[in-house]
Amino acid sequence: MKKYLQKIGRSLMLPVAVLPAAAILMGIGYWIDPAGWGEGSPIAAFLIKAGSSIIGNMSILFAVGVALGMSKGKDGSAALSGLVAYLVVTTLLATESVAMLQGIDVESVNPAFEKIENQFVGILSGLIAAAMYNRFSKVELPDALAFFSGKRLVPILTAVIMLLVSLILFFVWPLIYSWLVNFGEAISGLGATGAGLYGFFNRLLIPTGLHHALNSVFWFDVIGLNDIGNFWAGTGTKGTTGMYQAGFFPVMMFGLPAAALAMYHSAKSKKKKQVASLMLAAGFASFFTGVTEPLEFAFMFVAPALFVVHALLTGISLAIAASFQWTAGFGFSAGFVDFVLSSRLPLANEPYMLLLQGLAFAVIYYFLFRFLIAKFNLMTPGREDDTDEELNGGGVEADASTHAESTGSKFFGMAAAIYEGLGGDANVTSVDNCITRLRVEVKNMGAVDQNKIKSTGVAGINIVGPYSIQVVVGTQVQFVADEIEKIRRQ
Repeated sequence: MKKYLQKIGRSLMLPVAVLPAAAILMGIGYWIDPAGWGEGSPIAAFLIKAGSSIIGNMSILFAVGVALGMSKGKDGSAALSGLVAYLVVTTLLATESVAMLQGIDVESVNPAFEKIENQFVGILSGLIAAAMYNRFSKVELPDALAFFSGKRLVPILTAVIMLLVSLILFFVWPLIYSWLVNFGEAISGLGATGAGLYGFFNRLLIPTGLHHALNSVFWFDVIGLNDIGNFWAGTGTKGTTGMYQAGFFPVMMFGLPAAALAMYHSAKSKKKKQVASLMLAAGFASFFTGVTEPLEFAFMFVAPALFVVHALLTGISLAIAASFQWTAGFGFSAGFVDFVLSSRLPLANEPYMLLLQGLAFAVIYYFLFRFLIAKFNLMTPGREDDTDEELNGGGVEADASTHAESTGSKFFGMAAAIYEGLGGDANVTSVDNCITRLRVEVKNMGAVDQNKIKSTGVAGINIVGPYSIQVVVGTQVQFVADEIEKIRRQ
């Protein structure tokens, strides 16, 4: 089950990655006309509407993205089936359709159906479409119906299945919606404390990928909170809307880069150069874009106590920002780019106070991490025992440089060394990647040489099952994955 949920989280990365485009468009539009929201400038109106076309249709993006990501072969017909599935259920369960089915006035329809076009239904549609593709994409029909065989059959069967799903949701969705509303109200009713609890569990769930499920409740329009959408659309309450986003800025822009500096200063002298390159890249990614996985995976498994401390500090940061009603928002993550773009939005409330809070958190992160690392001798990057290759003065890292020079690709050497460490063709059964990690299936975990993989400078290794391993490369993981795929095809 955990593996399946992680695959869902990876599939969601494709549609989520589109959100920065909306953030840039809407942010520039509001920057041009922050008061009129486009009324005072045709250019601003053009940009804002273009951005809202993405924000307002996230559920469709989720349906298509999940269907594509969960299907074998990542085929386009699976994505089309995801769209078909979503259109069937949302049309049948739209308020007007439900009114006709029940023979009542539109005003009397359960309000749950007003929210049927949400991310939950989008994800559900994508999952069903992917399952139909994986099961029926190779089915051969009799000659008279041969045109509809294989991949052409998938959207048709998906539409039929969604008729049954729509019937079930007709009765179940109001109950699900009520439970989600109650859950959201319970958290939102706790005010700053609720924001703090959300921040804490958001970080704790990062290793499993289940933080996406938690985020969907608060960030998107599943239960009506829609913190991201409302903040960027300006349809909320100043000082309140954005409370589930604002507290991440001090952590991602300041706290985690300071933790990276602490881990660099705590590394062994002979390993500082290697650690410096890792921490500089990961810290910059966290500050500039809000992508924190390269940095978090560098210590969450080798020093889990530090990761719990990080989660606690994140919760405290969200609680503080919410208490003082300092708000800013993001389209992708809480980095510098989104902070600048959101700082002039109508619902941004004293956003620059988040920078002062961030400076304070940088000090706390730095000294707390350094103290805990030294006090408990935590094996953060650069403090681990020397590998055999390092003791012998070379090994995989040197070989990687040679490979890179001979092929002309700076990623080939790293990819070749990682693939060799994974056991090569004899052991690797599949390779995939998300935004920062290689996700690999192997035949025998005992054949994996973790020291050889770590010697390439990766941020971390996560064994998630008896046959599943993740290699945290960073934001350039796509290029490494491409090179590994070339090696596998040779």
